[in-house]
Amino acid sequence: MVGLVVDFRSDPSESVEGKGIARSAWDAYSRRVNQVTVPVIEPLAGVWARKVTADLVGFWVMWHSLGGFEGLERYGMHKSTIWRKVKKFRLVTGYHPDEFKFTGITVEPEKLWDSLVDDRPESDAGK
Repeated sequence: MVGLVVDFRSDPSESVEGKGIARSAWDAYSRRVNQVTVPVIEPLAGVWARKVTADLVGFWVMWHSLGGFEGLERYGMHKSTIWRKVKKFRLVTGYHPDEFKFTGITVEPEKLWDSLVDDRPESDAGK
């Protein structure tokens, strides 16, 4: 039965897609679907992207302002929430929030906390 082994690799083919019949059908289908769905999905995707961006930037600022994982936990954030946000941050940016640098944003925890103490109303300052 060794003689029944056929090697088609050397046979001529128009492309890796063969004649491109399946690819042409897919392209036609996806064009029609995109004409209907893209106008609906794009605004929703923009809303989602803005929400995720705000959430991740806020998480990054809190991470650096409060001293990382333990600081967020002391602040009252649950461990599983912190892990979930770290994972999301890594998926989106490719970096751990501790290692990521936002160009144009510098977090100086000492100045932040000093300014919060200094900005208290005078009646609360002595308490």
